[in-house]
Amino acid sequence: MDVDLFGDPVRLANGRRGRPAHRYDQKTANKIMMLLAMGWAQERIANACHISVPTLRKHYFSILKTRDIQRDRLVAWQFEKLAEQADKGNVGAMRELNRMIDRNDDLVAEAKLRAKGPAETAAPPKGKKELSAEAAQRAEQELEAQLKLGDHGPH
Repeated sequence: MDVDLFGDPVRLANGRRGRPAHRYDQKTANKIMMLLAMGWAQERIANACHISVPTLRKHYFSILKTRDIQRDRLVAWQFEKLAEQADKGNVGAMRELNRMIDRNDDLVAEAKLRAKGPAETAAPPKGKKELSAEAAQRAEQELEAQLKLGDHGPH
């Protein structure tokens, strides 16, 4: 079978009108899962797979339903592959795995902070020294304002 520049099969004219019937294959399914994980729209995915949007929906409906989890599946697959390479002693894979773990930890911490809401992420209560310093600063500002107005208080 002939293939085009991108490795997709080239369909030769068979004398019949229209496109030949699409057949589900795992290679295309994997490609669709990858593109969903990258956030591509259905129309763009269909174009990349050389099929129409209705054909995409008909044959790959169960994959399209899982759009929300495809990114997580992709990241899990990356972790798995890096862990395999790190286990074999690949230092670059170890380094990248550590970076991915750090990024994951940051995302988890951010999610926890967002879940707590603004009330729980407020600044901790101020101590006596901070409160008295703020009061002194306010008093000084008030005194300066009075001096500027020429009001020096009762004599």
